[in-house]
Amino acid sequence: MTNALEYNSERSQLIIPEYGRHLQKMVEHAVSIEDDKERNKVAHSIIAVMGNMNPHLRDVPDFQHKLWDQLFIISDFKLNVESPFPKPSREQLEERPEPLAYPQNFPKYRFYGNNIKRMIDEAKQYDEGPLKEALVYTIANHMKKSFLNWNRDTVDDKVIFDHLKELSNGELNMKNSDEDLSDSSNLLRGRKKHTKSNTKKSGRKSRKRY
Repeated sequence: MTNALEYNSERSQLIIPEYGRHLQKMVEHAVSIEDDKERNKVAHSIIAVMGNMNPHLRDVPDFQHKLWDQLFIISDFKLNVESPFPKPSREQLEERPEPLAYPQNFPKYRFYGNNIKRMIDEAKQYDEGPLKEALVYTIANHMKKSFLNWNRDTVDDKVIFDHLKELSNGELNMKNSDEDLSDSSNLLRGRKKHTKSNTKKSGRKSRKRY
């Protein structure tokens, strides 16, 4: 019995571990079959077993293509059978994909976030009128709230107006506006209430974040 034991170090490496050792042995057996007809029959049986592992996808055409590709990959591209789909090559498998373009944004005022900049760019395209004024005012209020969340407990509206003008390349200017932004205490009310409740639960004193 000791001589019959099979250690992992003596086994071939699992190419797709999700299918397990037994299915890989089935594929290795199919590769060793000399008769073409019998080899094709065994290959279709293996595909059926692979499909049974995902019964909800078994009859989906794209999934069938994936199964056949995986069958050839498990065989180390040594299996010679008639496939309903183009046989993949080792070069295709090892080919490195093209790098994905990832947006790199490095805003000057990071505490506002990228969404604020997108909102400002959108507001710049609006025609002059009450709708644009309301949108710009909403953006400025949101900027003030973001500033208070990440910086200090008070901020002058003039600072927000300066930042808004700078981020919009001078197209959105509220410096001459007669309307003031929301009071800092109103913008921070929800955050302070949340902080107070968390302090009671934890039993620790809250610290100001600058």
